[in-house]
Amino acid sequence: MGFLVGNGATNWDFDSTPSFPNTTYNFQLIPKHMLDFMQDNNCTYYLNDFRNHSGPDTCDPVWKKIQDLTSSLNWYDLYRVDQSSLLLNGQDRYKTTMVDGQLKRYKRGKTMGEYTPWLKHWFSDDKVSADILADYVNSADVRTALHIPADVQAWDECWNENHTYTFNDKASQWIYPIMKEAGIKMVFYSGDTDGAVPTWGTKQWIAQLDWKTTEEWRPWFTDAQVTGYIEKYEGLDFVTIKGVGHMAPQWAPKAVSQFFDRWITDQAI
Repeated sequence: MGFLVGNGATNWDFDSTPSFPNTTYNFQLIPKHMLDFMQDNNCTYYLNDFRNHSGPDTCDPVWKKIQDLTSSLNWYDLYRVDQSSLLLNGQDRYKTTMVDGQLKRYKRGKTMGEYTPWLKHWFSDDKVSADILADYVNSADVRTALHIPADVQAWDECWNENHTYTFNDKASQWIYPIMKEAGIKMVFYSGDTDGAVPTWGTKQWIAQLDWKTTEEWRPWFTDAQVTGYIEKYEGLDFVTIKGVGHMAPQWAPKAVSQFFDRWITDQAI
């Protein structure tokens, strides 16, 4: 028995915005003096301001400048290619498909604000990216092949208007010692260009666990190329995937699927 978690928010002291200054500096996106200022003044901001930020008021303009310098990037993958050619602006965002005589209506595109509605202040809604996957999954042929009953609603990416979200101040780190005690096999993998739940923050909470290292940091390979790095602890494996962000299985499908297969079947990664 075991579980895999990918780029999951685990400790709000480190994950998401608290680790963003370190991450953006390590990616050469902000100058050193900004990172130094944030660290020297204990400037820490939290996602959606669900906690009061620490540090003096002079932190605010520096934090804003960091956001301004990175505003044109993809928060979920700081190296992701701009896909503005796929914008649906000015087009009808809704489409219908017929399944066994039943008309299904679905939304084809998402603004970043719609895609992640819990990020209240992070994204503007001036761009809509097309969702080719929505057309594919909602086609009658694909639904039939997947044995989806005709009375099931159309597929929608990630969320729909009926979902609500609340913040848990403890996040999920508390569950790891419990799982370890139960002898459940665990792996946390991290696309290392993610700006939303950065690898830098993940390393901080893993260090906080203070679990014994059983295998030192080393590269792992796909087709003789370095795909990322792995380090094993007593109770937890940590794997990075090089050059992709938050949706690592989507953006590096071959490498990640091979890693999954090896891990699940207890083969060397």
